[in-house]
Amino acid sequence: MTETSASPEHLTSRRGLFGLAGTIALVGGLAACGDSATASSTGTSSTSAAAGTSSDSLVSLAEAFAATLSDEQQSALYQDYTFDNAQNWSNFPNALLAGTVSVGGTASADGSTAPSGDLPSGAAPTADGTGTAPSGGPGGSNSTGRVGVQTDTLSDEQWTAFKALMAAATGTGENEGWDEIQQILNADDYLASIDSGGGYGSGNYFIAFLGTPSTSGTWELQFGGHHLAFANTYTDGALAGATPSFRGLEPVAAFDYDGRTNAPLAQEVAAFTAVLAALDSDQLAAATVTTSDLVLGPGQDWAFPDTYEGTPVADMTDAQKSLVLAAVTTYVADVSSADATTILSRYESELDQTYVCCSGTGQFTARGDYIRIDGPSVWIELAMQPGLVFPDTPHIHSVWRDRNTDYGGLTG
Repeated sequence: MTETSASPEHLTSRRGLFGLAGTIALVGGLAACGDSATASSTGTSSTSAAAGTSSDSLVSLAEAFAATLSDEQQSALYQDYTFDNAQNWSNFPNALLAGTVSVGGTASADGSTAPSGDLPSGAAPTADGTGTAPSGGPGGSNSTGRVGVQTDTLSDEQWTAFKALMAAATGTGENEGWDEIQQILNADDYLASIDSGGGYGSGNYFIAFLGTPSTSGTWELQFGGHHLAFANTYTDGALAGATPSFRGLEPVAAFDYDGRTNAPLAQEVAAFTAVLAALDSDQLAAATVTTSDLVLGPGQDWAFPDTYEGTPVADMTDAQKSLVLAAVTTYVADVSSADATTILSRYESELDQTYVCCSGTGQFTARGDYIRIDGPSVWIELAMQPGLVFPDTPHIHSVWRDRNTDYGGLTG
């Protein structure tokens, strides 16, 4: 299959969670973070979302999946609910965490080696320039990588049971929730078809239950691998936290794989572009920061800054505020609709205490393009990183965190 260019239809959004803010059309635009320009794309109505899955049903689906596993697989699946296990996620392919492959850095102008685009924030390449994950970095205390049962051990029956569980825990919109995750898995298989030695592929992801699924007590449904971290924490049957939630993507342009055209983060990019396109020159100037990489990527837990940066949403027009909320919704819509409505209501109530900052071109097509939405609760970042398999084009790293409910409130 060949990579294709992103077209306007890939940059439209389908949305079903805007009852709280009215119907919002995502207005795309070509904006520089420092230059204001306009263009537009029209959003379309969303696939109807399910009303949500009861905690009893979710637990039953978790138990049904576990029942399909062998004793050895169950031993890997069930892990202790500890902060060490909860924070054990990364943007790395698992083979890199385990030290079985290394990712070369990008040569800098002075001939030294710069960190690879898939190094997490704060990581540095090793002395030999390989960019191998540093000891004690993301991956936690498990030196062989992530915890849980590896997806390449699953039979078709087991995959089907796991998909039913994830479909219940995630959003049902197009390019959101489980659909978005499946496209990110497709992207990793696409990378594997081009670079077979890079540790890519949908078989290199891990599923873990931290604690025992139950409607009493606390447990986490953890699923992750290269460019993906899903972490839903439940307490007494209710969702206590849906973050950290990491999404990355290479290639960013739409590509054909597994019988479909994949562009899982096109809606996020379109929504962020629309936010920056709507700001006037003074607002863009106030929003501009020097940051160009994720501040709160893997391993940067509970390190929220004490001060806000950028343009306050309180100073924006109603139309601009709606665009900010639309951008936030592209992340919140990744969880089941009932939970997403609750979370979005909280974020909307705090919108006037929220800030937007950015750097780069504002179009999310160049290395170093960056945006952040930061409020009393919500924290969302997207950064364009150097390309790896496609070195001529940057790729996406993005994280959604919550100042209050990351890991369901669990701290180290």
